[in-house]
Amino acid sequence: MEKTVIIIILLFLTSLSYSQTAEEYFQRGVSKVNLENYQGAIADYSKAIEINPKFSDAYYNRGVSKGNLKDYQGAIADYSITIEINPNDDGAYYNRALIKFNLEDNQGSIADYSKAIEINHNETKYYYNRGVSKVNLEDYQGAIADYSIAIEIDPNDCSFYYNRGLAKRKSNDNQGAIADYSKAIEINPKFSDAYYNRGYLKNNLEEDYEAAITDYTMAITLSPNDSDPYCARGDTKYNLGQTDSACLDWQKSEELGNADATERIKNIVINANHLKI
Repeated sequence: MEKTVIIIILLFLTSLSYSQTAEEYFQRGVSKVNLENYQGAIADYSKAIEINPKFSDAYYNRGVSKGNLKDYQGAIADYSITIEINPNDDGAYYNRALIKFNLEDNQGSIADYSKAIEINHNETKYYYNRGVSKVNLEDYQGAIADYSIAIEIDPNDCSFYYNRGLAKRKSNDNQGAIADYSKAIEINPKFSDAYYNRGYLKNNLEEDYEAAITDYTMAITLSPNDSDPYCARGDTKYNLGQTDSACLDWQKSEELGNADATERIKNIVINANHLKI
């Protein structure tokens, strides 16, 4: 009996040491990630996996490090092993979906986002990112549905309204798009792209030029190095017959590298020359 007890205790201690050693490599990998030493982290996670081949978190974290080094296929492989070991790891499906999205595999990313949602249906980023993939496939109604669910879960995220506005614009629901851009601005009054896109719709669809100029001006105030709002404001001013002011905006846009603004200035010069003749 005494020998049996000693053997059992020794086996227990050996197993405990085995687990701790894998954990130590794992934690060292985490520390290296915090220092952005991804290659070093991969080496440590690999050592942890060598000791404990069922260490799902080590595969998961190694996948993250591989993704940071743009080894996308390696990252997918690690997330897939994580899922094999732990089929209910919604984070592994989500991260694999992000990698597939980077590889322009929108159908694959949607499948993984959907699986993550099946496991955890309260995570807004799963719906949001699935919506982005659906937009890339021109499934605008599907994207709108996903953004709407994200909004139901968290009604205070301006990006959900903004992206739904983009999808509505693609679906020719221009009034709905304006409403969503306005809601995004209400939540985040410094959301320059929302002002710009709302201004575009007011200018081109409602012909509410003064309101469009107001929105473009806000976009310029918030993002003074963005060439597009200057060019768009110039277009609107030109429609109002404010040619000199429009040219100033186009010139500023051209300085910021906007080729469209350059073409507009050339056309004004050509038209002016024709008038002189």
